[in-house]
Amino acid sequence: MSGWSAKRFWKAATVEPCEGGFTVKLDGRAVKTPAKAALVLPTRAMAEAVAAEWQAQGEKVDPTTMPVTRSANAALDKVRAQQAEVAELIAAYGETDLLCYRAKAPEELVALQAAAWDRWLDWADSRYQARLIVTAGVLPVAQPAQAQLALAARVSACDIWELAALHDLVGITGSLVLGLAVAEGEIDADEAWRLSRIDEEWQIAQWGEDEEAAEMAALKKQALAHAGRFWILRHTA
Repeated sequence: MSGWSAKRFWKAATVEPCEGGFTVKLDGRAVKTPAKAALVLPTRAMAEAVAAEWQAQGEKVDPTTMPVTRSANAALDKVRAQQAEVAELIAAYGETDLLCYRAKAPEELVALQAAAWDRWLDWADSRYQARLIVTAGVLPVAQPAQAQLALAARVSACDIWELAALHDLVGITGSLVLGLAVAEGEIDADEAWRLSRIDEEWQIAQWGEDEEAAEMAALKKQALAHAGRFWILRHTA
């Protein structure tokens, strides 16, 4: 982050309109990305969130407490430079979507998966004309080309801010369908997390929870919640 220092050097973080959107200034000095690009944000809401993160810093700056700033930097420095490639990477999850791979047994888990996931595959078919095929087991199943193209078209229509959010919405859940459901406002990030954890929660119910796995899951849930928030900030004036 341009102007970043181990110690806080500013008194006030403010939001100002600029060409192309909004920027954040620290005592009148515009914040830049790590690659020295202008930090031009698409909505005032996102800019206010970034400014709030800078304003909340103590004597020593902790970038790990600035998730909106980091996501904005990623959108501008990383996604913008390879937008088509990022969209392609995200769309590829439709080829191995979590919701398509079901357990063969026991019946309880099979039923839980069907109850949780079938409606969202139906939704993807209705919304995008993308009917994905379900299989039992872990062997890959080829998805219809038409479905893959339809989902890829939706992802490609995203701007850099949306792609930055969708990257984690999809990558953390393992499901392009669930990520898009959050993006379309059908579910929130918490519900996407619950739906993506059917297998894990069933295993926990049977055998108990591993402490290290629980800590990792908590971090992923937090990251997913942030991705959902970042998407919303992109679409909030």
